Amino acid sequence: MEVLLNSKLNFGNNTTTMNNLAPIIRDLGLILIVAGTTTLLFKKLKQPVVLGYILAGFLVSANFHFFPNVTDGEDIKIWAEIGVVFLLFTLGLEFSFKKMMSIGGAASITALIEVSCMLVVGFSIGHILGWKMMDCIFLGGILSMSSTTIILRAFEELGVKSKRFAGLVFGVLIIEDIVAVVLLVLLSTIAVSRQFAGMEMVMSVLKLCFFLLLWFVAGIFFIPTFLRKTSKLLNDETMLIISLGLCLMMVMLASSAGFSPALGAFIMGSILAETTQAERIEHLVKPVKDLFGAIFFVSVGMLIDVKVLADYALPILLIVVLFIFFKTLVVTLGALVSGQPLKIAIHAGMSQAQIGEFSFIIATLGLTLNVISHFLYPIAVAVSAITTFTTPYMIRSAGTFSKFVEKKLPIRWRKTLTRYSTGAQTISQANDWQLVLRSFFIQLFVFSLVILGIIFLFSEGIRPRLMKYFTNAITANFLTASVCFIVLSPFLWAFATRKSQSSAFANLWQYKRFRAPLIFLEVLRGGLVISFVSIFLLLFFSLTTAIIGLGLLLILGFAFSKKIHLFYVRLEERFFDNYHDRERQIAAENRLELAPWDAHIAQFRVPSGSPISAQSLEEIATREKFGVNIAMIKRGDSYTLNAPSRFEQIYPGDVLFAIGTDEQLEQFRLFLESGIDTTSDSAIQDAGIVLKKLKIPASSPFLGQTIRESGIREKTQGLVVGLERNQRRILNPDSHLKIQFNDLLWIVGNKAMIETLKRQSES
Repeated sequence: MEVLLNSKLNFGNNTTTMNNLAPIIRDLGLILIVAGTTTLLFKKLKQPVVLGYILAGFLVSANFHFFPNVTDGEDIKIWAEIGVVFLLFTLGLEFSFKKMMSIGGAASITALIEVSCMLVVGFSIGHILGWKMMDCIFLGGILSMSSTTIILRAFEELGVKSKRFAGLVFGVLIIEDIVAVVLLVLLSTIAVSRQFAGMEMVMSVLKLCFFLLLWFVAGIFFIPTFLRKTSKLLNDETMLIISLGLCLMMVMLASSAGFSPALGAFIMGSILAETTQAERIEHLVKPVKDLFGAIFFVSVGMLIDVKVLADYALPILLIVVLFIFFKTLVVTLGALVSGQPLKIAIHAGMSQAQIGEFSFIIATLGLTLNVISHFLYPIAVAVSAITTFTTPYMIRSAGTFSKFVEKKLPIRWRKTLTRYSTGAQTISQANDWQLVLRSFFIQLFVFSLVILGIIFLFSEGIRPRLMKYFTNAITANFLTASVCFIVLSPFLWAFATRKSQSSAFANLWQYKRFRAPLIFLEVLRGGLVISFVSIFLLLFFSLTTAIIGLGLLLILGFAFSKKIHLFYVRLEERFFDNYHDRERQIAAENRLELAPWDAHIAQFRVPSGSPISAQSLEEIATREKFGVNIAMIKRGDSYTLNAPSRFEQIYPGDVLFAIGTDEQLEQFRLFLESGIDTTSDSAIQDAGIVLKKLKIPASSPFLGQTIRESGIREKTQGLVVGLERNQRRILNPDSHLKIQFNDLLWIVGNKAMIETLKRQSES
């Protein structure tokens, strides 16, 4: 009876507790209702919903007294931090390292010039206003970032996403995201040290590079394999849980390494972006991101203080005017320096005159570290709101303004800009020396970073922890050194033996005058490997032991060289198989098998007003849309471009030499909306371009190489447009497909160069 009575009393207590609603539930309900109402209003007004969230935050904050207020701001801050994590996670999912590597030099140069100049402009504005040093530094960071969300929304509403300048802007935004991640690390370092400690900042950047590389390599090595092997078990619910779990796991790793949690979320998103499940994960995570992202922007609005805005009305107006002017100017100048025409440069500059998501994250970092003044955050929000409203008008007026500038510019200046733009966009093929040196220094940087990072990770991170678990320090030290060397050995061996661009290296080796510098590069490589091994030994052992150990390790290295080599090859193949997994899936979905082989070359002249005028081959996407390859572009009587890159622009009057089937070429013709001027293959051969087949014998130097590694494109000034293997015919084979014995490659390129390549392959 007593037990029953106690249970009833407990039940009554629980009921009482449940009736007392937790403040966080009440606050979330209030936030979401107000945010939903304001976003409906802003959608009706055709304004970005981000501004609606910020307004909702102001309405529910303690700074607005005519509305119910949030009672527990600390809980909302925690939810806002989760929002930042998921915003950066989804940004990483949209990012993709392949996308960054495919961005042309124009976007990279423009972005770097823009960010560098705006950091200086922001710092100078703060200094003019008499603000303290940290406020000036963070203002520079806030003003250097444009808003991806606002620009995308404006481009969609104005119907300019397909314009040439839009492609440049999207590339700049991607580079900005990367720079912002580095900027977060640098600003954290400056905020903690309270000074510009040059060496400390360099070490922070190197530490960031190492962890980025380590996490990326480890993530690509394990995660795609895991997702592939468990694909049958991954329904939407499980996939969502695993994705968010991986995101938060990387957040914890980044935080424990001394970096921002947002950085970890971004890295995991970019890793998952390389998997075949990227689109699915992005779709599943979007509602979670929308929820927590809304709370983050609401928390931004909660920091708006009308009194502060009134007190700083003139500084806000000054910052807005100077920001719009200098942002437009530096982006335009950056685009001009990168070789873009004046019209494109002005359009790009006037599209990016606003601040957004990353600017708020930078401001949040300053508040979290307690290094910026309380007025800077509301000022950043006010500048963002004003520039968001001006963005569509800036984009609309870009065309008129560019015409005005062109009229006012002296004729001499216009000719100089046109000549510079044309020269900067001319494609020049890299010679063998450039390929070898570029490959050598990339390997030097990557392997040095990995090897030194592993050494210091074990010596400074793992060894101290093992010392706590072993009473004998010598045992802990020897165990750490042994495991460290096992992890190091494949990377040391690869760095010592892997040739830089083997085909280009072999071409240079044929000439005696080049052998001495090539030998020097190999000696330098060997010396660096010995240096790395020496650093490893000296960090773990005494000088005498290190000298003896160096000799023993060299002997062991040569004794087990084959096993180490095979182990590294397996590691590398596993990594690149995972890295290209998504590419292969997309290629498999789009690939067309031909039976019988009926591809041929046809010639098209681009008419005035064609939908492809002033677009790059990447934007036109003839291969993806029609299955057609552009093998050559003839421009006038004096300019012919074989195997054009995806960045090559198409202009009215250009003659395109395209290869495809009859149906594909007919679709392409209809797309051009012009008459087709087709010729027979023999007529095109007169222009020096032919479609030839190349049989791969057992002695071929291309055996085991991918199509890209083989250098066939450079050696024939052409394209591999088809492959026959085991009675299977494939049009547009993937560039990462490995060439095998008895493969039959179909190549469109220079007739004489293909014949030379054929003789070399058969000899």
